[in-house]
Amino acid sequence: QVQLVESGGGLVQAGGSLRLSCAASGSIFSINVMGWYRQAPGKQRELVATTTSDGSVNYKDSVKGRFTISRDNAKNTVYLQMNSLNAEDTAVYYCYAYLRTRYILRASDYWGQGTQVTVSS
Repeated sequence: QVQLVESGGGLVQAGGSLRLSCAASGSIFSINVMGWYRQAPGKQRELVATTTSDGSVNYKDSVKGRFTISRDNAKNTVYLQMNSLNAEDTAVYYCYAYLRTRYILRASDYWGQGTQVTVSS
């Protein structure tokens, strides 16, 4: 059993900052990719940022220069530092991991329960 537990969402004024955290726990063998997606009301879930086990990162164009993803492999934790937030960043943010468990050879997708980020203008 694998769990992804997010924290750090909330309400912030435009121009402010928030830091999201996500810790993966359970019968984890290895984590290939960790990252964040978001879903705004009436829109599809979209990639925000991901990072691989070798340190490669990928960002949605609109968050480049404002958001920073980082990862602590020893703690199976991924962070998202969000600066210069604007109303378009309002969404539910979901933690994502592509990982292998100790019992299944093939890696699979795992998701957190989501954390709300609301930016007031």
